[in-house]
Amino acid sequence: MDGITWLAEPRSIAFGGYSVTLARGLGVEALAARIAALSQWSQRTAHPVGELTGDGLVEVLESECGDVWDGIGLRLGVSGGWSFAVAYGGWFGEFRDDPAISEDGAEVFLIEYEEENGKPVPPTFRYHRDGRTVCSFNLHLDDSWGNGKVAGDPEVRDELEKLLRAEGLPDEERAGREVHRTVLGVLERYFGLTLPRALVLEAPLPAVLLADRSCLFDGLGC
Repeated sequence: MDGITWLAEPRSIAFGGYSVTLARGLGVEALAARIAALSQWSQRTAHPVGELTGDGLVEVLESECGDVWDGIGLRLGVSGGWSFAVAYGGWFGEFRDDPAISEDGAEVFLIEYEEENGKPVPPTFRYHRDGRTVCSFNLHLDDSWGNGKVAGDPEVRDELEKLLRAEGLPDEERAGREVHRTVLGVLERYFGLTLPRALVLEAPLPAVLLADRSCLFDGLGC
């Protein structure tokens, strides 16, 4: 329950899918600021809105932005040596994939799934370390988005491919959700990734709105 395989469940965190960032070497405030800086369509900054559950942050987004999909919020926490940020609202396609998020010696892992996207878009994994990309691939291991292969530093790529083969992957006959869950399990074990399910789904956590500096709404930009 404290790993990451539970993310493969339907609507594991919220309707629409999930966007989770895990980091070592960054506190939660620095992590939130770096995520905000990656917005590719507007300049955003992190505004604290108290300690909230996921439903509570959705209510704030609806209140401040008019619709939950018109704003972006993060709930932040620390567990097992990891800082984490979980996104809510209209985060889809908002942020650049930029290894700069890991500058100054940090390690940052990003796992996303646009579950309701009809194209469809597979879940994705990216690992950045000290300002460079170490590894990235789509978790369905197919050619629906890119070539479906693990890309990155040879030592990491080769070890992940070995572990995936031991799980019988890639396998075009297996259901996407089963592949998704199995690959998350491989990543969990290899990198030691953890995201406590009960904490994310039930507990109030420090929350921020990623406010658009150019468009203020009741004192907050959406």
